[in-house]
Amino acid sequence: MELLIKAEDIYVEYKGQDVLDIDGLELYSYDRIGLVGANGAGKSTLLKVLLGEIQLPHTQIVREGSFTYIPQLDDVTLQEVKDYALMGKLGVDRSSYSEKMSGGEETRLKIAQALSEDVHGIFADEPTSHLDREGVDFLIHQLKYYSGALLVISHDRYFLDQVVDKIWELKDGKITEYWGGYSEYLAQKEDERQSQAARYKQFTEERERLEKAIEEKHKQARKMEQKAKGASKKNSTESGGRLAHQKPTGSKQKQLHNAAKNMEHRIEALGNVLPPETKRSIQFRQSRALGLHNPFPITGSEIDKRFGDKVIFERASFQFPLGSKIGITGANGTGKTTLFQMILDKEEGISISPKAKIGYFAQTGYKMNRTQGIMEYMLEDCDYQVPEIRAVLASMGFTPQDVRKEISVLSGGEIIKLQLAKMLLGRYNILLMDEPSNFLDIPAVEALENLMKSYEGTILFITHDVRLLENVADHVYEIQSGNIIQKA
Repeated sequence: MELLIKAEDIYVEYKGQDVLDIDGLELYSYDRIGLVGANGAGKSTLLKVLLGEIQLPHTQIVREGSFTYIPQLDDVTLQEVKDYALMGKLGVDRSSYSEKMSGGEETRLKIAQALSEDVHGIFADEPTSHLDREGVDFLIHQLKYYSGALLVISHDRYFLDQVVDKIWELKDGKITEYWGGYSEYLAQKEDERQSQAARYKQFTEERERLEKAIEEKHKQARKMEQKAKGASKKNSTESGGRLAHQKPTGSKQKQLHNAAKNMEHRIEALGNVLPPETKRSIQFRQSRALGLHNPFPITGSEIDKRFGDKVIFERASFQFPLGSKIGITGANGTGKTTLFQMILDKEEGISISPKAKIGYFAQTGYKMNRTQGIMEYMLEDCDYQVPEIRAVLASMGFTPQDVRKEISVLSGGEIIKLQLAKMLLGRYNILLMDEPSNFLDIPAVEALENLMKSYEGTILFITHDVRLLENVADHVYEIQSGNIIQKA
């Protein structure tokens, strides 16, 4: 057991809020850790701090090993990989070093770079993003037999279950450790939630019982006080104002007040038990004026598409049924995003219902770089009122403080959630979603599943996320060898 990293006093503050507040972390040679947490919680920042890419004034880090880093988004310098066999297995073309690389090609190249280096550990930030199923399975195989330490941020639940045996949950700046893969972590979190719900139920019942008892004691004391005042007035009248025959009063009232005070102390001793976290849900509405009646609002008849000598589609046909959730799969480079672009451009051979209003979520949406505020962006071309927009943003995990941010400071995952929220508020009846779960935190992916299942319109979505496909798709179409084939 070799200690590779020992870190103390990791503290990061942003605009008066603690992003990271960790007393200490240790990473050992045997560790295979999945780092999970909400978008913007500081996961990528923590990786960079541990690697030394971000220097903090009071943080002490001792590194006893060398590490390589697979970064998220565009934060990478593409370098030539010497292990050509590995490149071949990952489907990386040696001639593909260019700015026109697809998201999948770029991700495969990053992974090839990392796996070809002789290091003690790999840090990875969303390594499965843009990979096709074959690429994910190959990466899982490589990491299962990788002998070094692994610290990985991922939204892919299937991937985490396959490659990690420990989860670090980053929440409110703190790390909580759970043993097992993501499914075991989820089960432990549900046990915690149920235990918290039981404690909260017991706490509220006891507090309500004491509060009712206190109110009853005060009520009894008030009645006795009123009765005593009435008796005192009567005695005063009958005796001509003399008090000699008036009995002592107030002792029983005092006892009741003391009993109420003791119960108030018992309530204070109960402390404050917080309710369990509620599961996030997405609420949205769709205009009835955008109703479609065509049973197949998008069809293609013998479509062809080529890029130079490369054939993408050759006499391919399809009919996408109304109101269905349609998963589009296929290896990287087979033409999934191209198909969406052909639909948007209404290219020859593609028929779209005249009443169709299409909302498009692009795979590269995270590259948006605007300086305007979140609410200003959301109000553009939007018929909704600010309170409604705030409600939708809250359902996507944005806090009231987040809503005041500028887009330029958001993480990739937060930008994607923002764009999804904007699309939900649009007047659409068909959604084209290209890898919508990429870079989302896992609660947001699960919320996205609920959104897609409950959406009244038609959804076409490209994904390599096994769980998303299993949980949402009514129909699955695979693109292969220039054809669009419906899977059984």
